[in-house]
Amino acid sequence: MIQQKLKDLRKQRKLSQQTIAKILSTDPSSYSRKENGKSKIYDDEWEKLAKALDVSVDDIKESEFSEIVFNDNSSFNDNFGNHKSNYNILNSVLENLEDYISLLKRDIELLKKKMRF
Repeated sequence: MIQQKLKDLRKQRKLSQQTIAKILSTDPSSYSRKENGKSKIYDDEWEKLAKALDVSVDDIKESEFSEIVFNDNSSFNDNFGNHKSNYNILNSVLENLEDYISLLKRDIELLKKKMRF
C-alpha cells in the first residue's frame, strides 16, 4: 500500500521518522501513525513528503489501485464472509478518490491563476 511505499522511500533516502516529522511540523509519533496508515495524510503533507523524498506525489501514491486484490470467489450468498475485507477495500478506494479529487481541485485553481495573468 501507499504507506509501505512511503516507508520504503524514507528508508532508501536514509531519513528518520523524526526528520520527516520535523518537515511536516509534527511529532514523531504522529508521523508514525501517518506512515502506518492509522492517521490521514493531508494534501499539503503529501507535497512536503514528496519534496523531502525527491519524488512526485503521484510517484508515492501510484501503486494504491494496482495492489487492491478482489476475491473472485465472493458472491452475495457467501454468508457475508468477505464483507469486512470488501468494506476495507471500498474505504481505501474512496480515500484515494478523495485525494485525487483534491489534487484536481488544486490543479484547477492553479490553472485559473495562470489564466488571470
